[in-house]
Amino acid sequence: MVPPPFLARLSLWLAIASSVIILFSIAASQICLALALGILLLSGLPLRWPRVSIPLGAFLGWVLIALAFSPDPRQGLAQVRKMLVFAMLLIVYSSVRRIAEAKWLVLAWIGAGTFTAGKGLLQYAADVAGARASHRNFYDYYIADRIRGFMSHWMTFSGQELYVLLLAAAFLLFAGRSPRLRWPVLACSLVVGLALVLSDTRSIWAAAVTGLFYLLWVWDKRAAIAMPVILALGVLAAPAEVKQRVHSITSPTKITDSNEHRRIVFRTGWEMIKAHPLVGVGPEMIRKPEVFHAYLPKDIPLPLPDGFYEHLHNIYIHYAAECGIPATVALVAAFGLALWDFRRAIVALPPGPSDRRFLLHGAIACILGTMVAGMLEKNLGDTEVLTMYLVILCLGYLAVKPADIIDISNP
Repeated sequence: MVPPPFLARLSLWLAIASSVIILFSIAASQICLALALGILLLSGLPLRWPRVSIPLGAFLGWVLIALAFSPDPRQGLAQVRKMLVFAMLLIVYSSVRRIAEAKWLVLAWIGAGTFTAGKGLLQYAADVAGARASHRNFYDYYIADRIRGFMSHWMTFSGQELYVLLLAAAFLLFAGRSPRLRWPVLACSLVVGLALVLSDTRSIWAAAVTGLFYLLWVWDKRAAIAMPVILALGVLAAPAEVKQRVHSITSPTKITDSNEHRRIVFRTGWEMIKAHPLVGVGPEMIRKPEVFHAYLPKDIPLPLPDGFYEHLHNIYIHYAAECGIPATVALVAAFGLALWDFRRAIVALPPGPSDRRFLLHGAIACILGTMVAGMLEKNLGDTEVLTMYLVILCLGYLAVKPADIIDISNP
């Protein structure tokens, strides 16, 4: 019989592997997830759920209620399958038992995220060459097919790199003594940050600014106050297409930029919410063109501008429209509970840098970034982004009460 300490270590490594491999392959990550769950159940480790599982469980429960009332429940079965990803809360919180293990998981993310960002930069260089070869304006050539690393879409790539950047920044500002790691982490941060800038993903820009401002504010308020000046200088020095993308926030090119498209889906989602406030139109029903067009406001002319109309590009509107207002309330409650718990834990910490402090501040910055990005994109609808987010919640809760972690590998 395999001794429990070996199974406990194997559960830990599979949990870390599932968390890190998600930056490269969703299939490989979920294979590791399934193996980690099986090994965890055999290991003898105490099964633990972080406190945020309560509102997240309520969210999932309401999705199932909405599915039961859906006019086409089979359409929403993809949502049921995606619920398996939430097993990461159990797997990581039960398997990762030490602050040092959480720290090395984050460092593995930073290393892997830098590698994927590097691939994105190579893709950017190839796009520049492609635009020149085809004698096309680079902005028009690039904006519809941006860098994506190993992911299938630039929004997924940018969402993952956002977490890598914020956790790296938290490590640099708040971690305990790790002098040999600081310069490599700083170099990784610069590569990831450059990839995020060149991704031209405005929602992630806003999320990154929010998360970084929070980290700087709690580290040194003078640095946070200087941040707008640094950003303004950065925009002045940025490539022309980045400047144009910044300009598009207030003055979009209607054919190329998605501002008008987002206004349309937001208004359509509001009509769905008014018509079905409790259980929505049904999970995944928005993907059906006939459902979307049934709630399209009458004053919006056809044909619609270019854009993706199979979700509503806002997690608050989308889940309320798809599953009802209670689903969005539960999701917001999960954000609020985690922020409350992590902030209370920070206040109770002794002064000075520590790995607990960096994990807690990093988790808060990632939650704030998720909330901001979620106003312009269905970011948590991507399994790859959701997986990382759930792991970050676990690491934050590990830092809340590390003394409660039971380590059976060293009895």
